[in-house]
Amino acid sequence: MNSFIHVYTGNGKGKTTAAFGLALRAAGAGKKVFFAQFVKGKTYAEIEAVNKWLPSITIKQFGRGCFIVNKPKQEDIDEARKGLSEIKRILQWGSYDLVVLDEANIAIYYKLFTVSELIEILKERNHSTEVVVTGRYAPQELIDAADLVTEMKEIKHYYQKGVEARKGIEF
Repeated sequence: MNSFIHVYTGNGKGKTTAAFGLALRAAGAGKKVFFAQFVKGKTYAEIEAVNKWLPSITIKQFGRGCFIVNKPKQEDIDEARKGLSEIKRILQWGSYDLVVLDEANIAIYYKLFTVSELIEILKERNHSTEVVVTGRYAPQELIDAADLVTEMKEIKHYYQKGVEARKGIEF
């Protein structure tokens, strides 16, 4: 079976949600899913739901639980590099049918690892493994390497009116 590289990017809401939707679909079809979250380190409602009801989806976070503002700390870099190393092994083994690299574009944006490193790992993957890379600011090199690219475009968002993130909707 052919497998492809997807990129979900853009400033609009829904990149991670779309990736979780695909993970749910894959799990429903009997596939094994690895969902890696870069930069993130908090427990979100979707993680709680997956851990409770979907044992065929494994979620692992490679972040410290806080947002990076301005310059990343060495701990941010270390966590992301640890994650990238683990993802390299997972993709080469081919033991998962779908691997999601949530916020990998943000990790690249903050220079936690390079787009070249990520593309090399994607090229070396077991070609039975489908891969999704999410996050704003997808670099052109990754877009060129991908088979499917979806841009989420923000038209209007209630956040601009001061509405804070709500559990079960935004996290």
